[in-house]
Amino acid sequence: MTDVVVLSAHPDDAELACSGTVAKLTREGRSVVFVECTRGELGTRGTPELREQEAAAAARILGVSARDCLDMADGAIDHNQENILKIVTAIRHWKPTLLLIPPPWERHPDHEAVHRLARAAAFSAGLHKVETTRNGQRQEPHRPRRMLCFQQHYDFPKAPDLYVDITDTFDVRQESIRAFASQFHLPEKYDSNEPVTYISRPDFLLELDARARTHGAKIGVTYAEAFLAVEPIGLSSLSALL
Repeated sequence: MTDVVVLSAHPDDAELACSGTVAKLTREGRSVVFVECTRGELGTRGTPELREQEAAAAARILGVSARDCLDMADGAIDHNQENILKIVTAIRHWKPTLLLIPPPWERHPDHEAVHRLARAAAFSAGLHKVETTRNGQRQEPHRPRRMLCFQQHYDFPKAPDLYVDITDTFDVRQESIRAFASQFHLPEKYDSNEPVTYISRPDFLLELDARARTHGAKIGVTYAEAFLAVEPIGLSSLSALL
């Protein structure tokens, strides 16, 4: 059993969206696994091999237990049964209690595609008549208890359902993002003549900082990350808020 699986389209998606939360979970002794649908092979900067090295370094910084790649096609993540079953197989292998997924509305179509696939796969993974195998072994059904969407580039289509205070893990979050030196404006770590992209602009990392501060201000802390619930969140008692 795994406490949390973070399902994303590309290496660096999880770090940009929810790495402060991940670092907090691993500090608390929770097991977290990153499942990436692609290797980011269409990325303008760097190479898939370099992205893999950077992703491995970021995972170590965050204390992530394991990483898993589903080898879907970057830039062409289709909503089909093959890709649904790839995610079903990952869910049944890692058996997460909580599944963190991309939001339904996003700048990058791959992110939206993974949201739709995740919703379908999380349901199918609990069906006994959907049969899958991994490493030659038949898998048992498993359905995550809860799904939350992390925030990527766009604002959520409605107000976030919850915020996580990441003030004490913000520095770790930033270190994990900076591990992807090929993707961002970090000339002291990665100097090349490759084209400037939206996320390699000098202001991009400053914008991430500003958003985390804005979320933090909503709950009276310095930094926070926002999440959208797929299903309603219930409390056994209001005592949980006291």
